[in-house]
Amino acid sequence: MAWEEWERLKADAAGNDATRMRLNQLPADPGGGSGDLVVNQDDLGAVGHDAHLLYEELRGGADIAGAGANKEGSGSSSQAASALKSHGFTSGGALETTVEIWTSQLKTVLQACAHISDHLDFTKKLHANEDAKIGAVILDSGGAALPVSEISKYFT
Repeated sequence: MAWEEWERLKADAAGNDATRMRLNQLPADPGGGSGDLVVNQDDLGAVGHDAHLLYEELRGGADIAGAGANKEGSGSSSQAASALKSHGFTSGGALETTVEIWTSQLKTVLQACAHISDHLDFTKKLHANEDAKIGAVILDSGGAALPVSEISKYFT
């Protein structure tokens, strides 16, 4: 921004005598909704499902510590690390460290995927129950749902 433009904007702002406040708001006709936050159960279900699929794929395909396991349960990468170390190669220790770090990081990602999936399932159930409770309480004398304009009177 040029210096002259900055000075002009400051002068314009100083020239306004009235202090004003402007609130951002939805246009009078938002075009398709009431402006309320809406999350569909299907949306949450899809995200939870994708998290579960990712969990299953990672658990089966990314486990390098258990891949090619022998009778003792050591995976091929761990077996290679042991063999390299036993022959005096320093890369054996590095491979062992790599397997340990990879396994730790994989467990973290698996826990996050499981947490997302479980949390979204819980959230869907919880909010459905809460919506039913609120819907049962906020009714007019005739049993119909109160409009938002009536509900907002309780907050003033």
